[in-house]
Amino acid sequence: MEQMRLLLAIVLSFLVFVVWQWLVVEPEMAQQVQDQTTLEESTSKQGGESDQAKTQTEATAATPEDKMPAEKPVPTSAGREARTIQVETSLYTVTLDEKGAVLDDFILKRYRESVEGDGALKKMIQDKARQINMKTGFAGNSVPGMEDAVYELNTKEDVIVVDGQKQTIDFKWVNSEGVSVEKQFVFLPDSYLIELNITISNHSPVAIADKPIVKIAQVIGDPDSRITFEGPMGLVDDKLEEIKVKKIIDKPEIGGMFRWIGITDRYFMTVLIPEETISATMKMEQVSEDMIISQLILPETEIASGETQVFPFKAFFGPKDTEMLAKANYELGKAINFGWFDILAKPFLWIMNQIYKVIPNYGIAIMILTLLTKIILFPLGNKSYKSMNDMKRMQPLITELREKYKDDKKKLNEETMALYRTYKINPMGGCLPMVVQLPVFFALYRMLYQAIELRHAPFFGWINDLSVPDRLFEFGFHVPFMEPPFGIPVLTIVMGATMFLQQKMSPPPGDPTQAKLMMFMPLIFTVIFINFPAGLVLYWLVNNVFSIAQQYYIQKKYA
Repeated sequence: MEQMRLLLAIVLSFLVFVVWQWLVVEPEMAQQVQDQTTLEESTSKQGGESDQAKTQTEATAATPEDKMPAEKPVPTSAGREARTIQVETSLYTVTLDEKGAVLDDFILKRYRESVEGDGALKKMIQDKARQINMKTGFAGNSVPGMEDAVYELNTKEDVIVVDGQKQTIDFKWVNSEGVSVEKQFVFLPDSYLIELNITISNHSPVAIADKPIVKIAQVIGDPDSRITFEGPMGLVDDKLEEIKVKKIIDKPEIGGMFRWIGITDRYFMTVLIPEETISATMKMEQVSEDMIISQLILPETEIASGETQVFPFKAFFGPKDTEMLAKANYELGKAINFGWFDILAKPFLWIMNQIYKVIPNYGIAIMILTLLTKIILFPLGNKSYKSMNDMKRMQPLITELREKYKDDKKKLNEETMALYRTYKINPMGGCLPMVVQLPVFFALYRMLYQAIELRHAPFFGWINDLSVPDRLFEFGFHVPFMEPPFGIPVLTIVMGATMFLQQKMSPPPGDPTQAKLMMFMPLIFTVIFINFPAGLVLYWLVNNVFSIAQQYYIQKKYA
């Protein structure tokens, strides 16, 4: 009986299975086959149109304007060791570090630290300024971990040579909240300009509302230089702003419409350039006596969840060369500032460079430039020297009057002025033309001191650098009033001798005490010029020689 029940259960179960297959499963399978056939026929009819639509869909999904996928990207591994990579161009070698995705070293190939041919190449980023340049963040630290982020490079290569076409290096970092930061550097083969594109994609559930910042840093030479400016600067509201280092503590921030911000020394500069003029703030910090950090703080930006924003910049690390800056554009040429006499100094610099292209010796170029200025000012010089010659011829008569009225100062002055009127002599005639020439002198002075063209530029013999004082031999002991190296300042001594000769050719002042004092002027100038760059001393020496020749000509003509 139990077996019959078991057999009946098996039969009934089999009947249920068969009926279920016939009434339910087979109709469903038939319907699926029919649907698949219909889909294939539809796909076959659409053909290439379907492929095109698929491509367009993928391209649209890749655009940054669309919202990000709902899932967060994988955070960048924490605690790993940062890599560095070198980029070589014909102009420089730059080292980039994954820690912060910054420029960690920057060496110029065409400039050296010293005049020696085997001297070390010029470093734009000194050890003090490492891990700072192109560092990116937010003023309010609204992206956790970004301050100490270690990015991932998109290449396994350790050295990339930029030759013929630009090269792109990408860094990427993702924090635990899903915020992705990409920093793209683009290097050009023949320019000191570097492109920097910062892309921030917010995959976190909350919006980012903060002020983006980018930092630069540079070690400067003499922050207290009275001749040329060294320190932070910016082209703001169409005007060059130069902030003296000692003023930073009182005014650490400047706001306005910025074209660029920068830090400069006598010959080189570091500049950060937004792609477009932007309303921003430049914040400055003096880290040590000779190092400055500047950061560009952009206006507050909101990046909603699922959105992406790109911040494009350019950076310039290089020499303050007028032609190179003009080629780079972005109004970088305005960083070369010769002060009040800028309007004269820049044309002088251009003329000197044109002369150098014909005669490749900056010492000779300075001599020719000095001669050209003397030719232009020749009429004024003639008038001055003629007046001085007339005064010299009047000296015997003035001496007689001084003896005659030595006890009556008022009468002496009246008779002296009457004598000038009688012979139609203007006692100030020799001074006024000289005053007119002073702006030319100061313009040349500033230009010759600051022009990078004279840095390590040889003249002849022992003068192998027109940007530093000339020294023949080197003493093993300290010399008063002289900065090291200690040696014979030949150019300066010859210049002092020409000044003494010129003084002897000029009429002595009426007051004997003043006359004696004036004879000390060549000695005083020699001591002052003893530490001036050789290029400046050469200009003053050549100017004196031409002035002596012109003065001698006038004295002979009107003897």
